[in-house]
Amino acid sequence: MKKFIVIGLLVALIAGISLVFAGGKQAEADGNAAYLRIHIRANSNGAEDQTVKYKVRDKVVEFLTPIVAECKTKDEAIKKIGANLCGAEAVAVRVLRENGFDYGARAEIRKEEFPTRVYDGATLDAGVYDALIMELGTGTGDNWWCVVYPPLCFGGGNCSVVYKSKIAEIIDKFFKKN
Repeated sequence: MKKFIVIGLLVALIAGISLVFAGGKQAEADGNAAYLRIHIRANSNGAEDQTVKYKVRDKVVEFLTPIVAECKTKDEAIKKIGANLCGAEAVAVRVLRENGFDYGARAEIRKEEFPTRVYDGATLDAGVYDALIMELGTGTGDNWWCVVYPPLCFGGGNCSVVYKSKIAEIIDKFFKKN
């Protein structure tokens, strides 16, 4: 019981200190600024629309991988992808047609709200991120999302950027000592 009280106090203390020193929302905005995410929305939640969404995802990722592979900054990735939005849309439309769907696809880069997500050990907090948004048909179905830059979902998912929770580190150290 004593350990749980100590952990609770530690968590509250760290959360309070981080809000004071990190500047709250500004710290969140700055952390999100390093990432360009991708969001592919299916036409509907029907099984066929969901299945084709993954086929589109595979081909769009294949199309974008060489485009972002050499990018050194998020801004460079945004510019290169922006210059290839029509190509990404064409890839999506081709996959849709090959699978018997005649609704189109639209792609754009804009700010988008995302929930907290973990990718191969890297955690991205919930918040607003720059994102490549691709809507298939109505775009009202369940979606798939990942990170284009740095490439957590592109090029095998290897990325040197990893966010770690300070709270988790402190708690791990506490339990390892006791």
